[in-house]
Amino acid sequence: MSNPYLLLTPGPLSTTATVKEAMQKDWCTWDHEYKAIVEQIRQQLLEVGCTSKEHYTPLFMQGSGTFGVEATLGSVIPSDGKLLILQNGAYGKRIEDIAKVLHIPHLSLVFEANAQVDPLVVERKLAEDSSITHVAMVHCETTTGILNPLEAVMEVIKRNNRIAIIDAMSSFGGIPIAVEELQIDFIISSANKCIQGVPGFSFILCKRDELMKCKGRARSLSLDLYDQWETMEKDSGKWRFTSPTHVVHAFAQALKELAEEGGVEARHARYCTNQQIVVEGLTQAGFTAYLPRELQSPIITTFLYPTHIPFEFEHFYNFLKLAGLVIYPGKLTDAHVFRIGNIGDVHANDMERLSEQILRYVGEIKYEN
Repeated sequence: MSNPYLLLTPGPLSTTATVKEAMQKDWCTWDHEYKAIVEQIRQQLLEVGCTSKEHYTPLFMQGSGTFGVEATLGSVIPSDGKLLILQNGAYGKRIEDIAKVLHIPHLSLVFEANAQVDPLVVERKLAEDSSITHVAMVHCETTTGILNPLEAVMEVIKRNNRIAIIDAMSSFGGIPIAVEELQIDFIISSANKCIQGVPGFSFILCKRDELMKCKGRARSLSLDLYDQWETMEKDSGKWRFTSPTHVVHAFAQALKELAEEGGVEARHARYCTNQQIVVEGLTQAGFTAYLPRELQSPIITTFLYPTHIPFEFEHFYNFLKLAGLVIYPGKLTDAHVFRIGNIGDVHANDMERLSEQILRYVGEIKYEN
């Protein structure tokens, strides 16, 4: 059965037929062939992140990306540690919410949703508060699609001898990130984002020497990074608790297709092309992007509600869905916006079709009014 519509969302996203087909076989979690696939994926993730096995080690965590973020925060920060959270959107705020629930001492630097995290402000805060031990930031904040300055922020964090936790949920695999060169301590992403798998687990690339400090720190039994890693290491790819075997196979196929496409650089180029076509098409239709071009990631684009036509998002959404295209509602509280994702098995011709349908929508609304 073909997909009834194309997902123009930041994940879950539209996947290839071959990724879907990879889930058609049942596997045992204890099977040596299955565990070998897990170990192969772990090695491939090191390569995607530009890291060495000597200094970094990957592990998986059952659940969505938020499970991975919570597992990292709850396992990495000691009871006498303090977390600085850099926020400019809902997913930075979610890190704060997790810290509150886990009773992790923390404070936040909050930036406007249409402004990047400012490394100079971060540096001043680290200089004035020596009790801060860890810093967390979302790389690509899908609330708006803004791309935070990872390299500049990492330089500040490392120069001030703090531990970096990077939520790269919507960027890892779709935007080149030299994890080891930047000395990121923990970087988190999910199976159903830029690597173009399906939902079911998150993964974390950990700096080995920092992960070794985490034994016994976890605030949760199931969300314990160190114990999960130790089991995978000792039993060659075995997860502590039941793993999503079908999702793992889909992810292995997705990684194969990432390599066949030309790696992260080629995928990044395709996403950039998708995003440019969307912006050009919607601009022609009279819509305005929320962010200036220089702050925009190629992952997802936020658009303001138009003022040149009567507009109701639900009506707009249903019109596009009938045409086989699904977009995302907005996530801002102070502006009426909607979002269009550019990732997944989505190509230039799909974005051109979207632009045509939106032009048609505008034309029909104008005619009716």
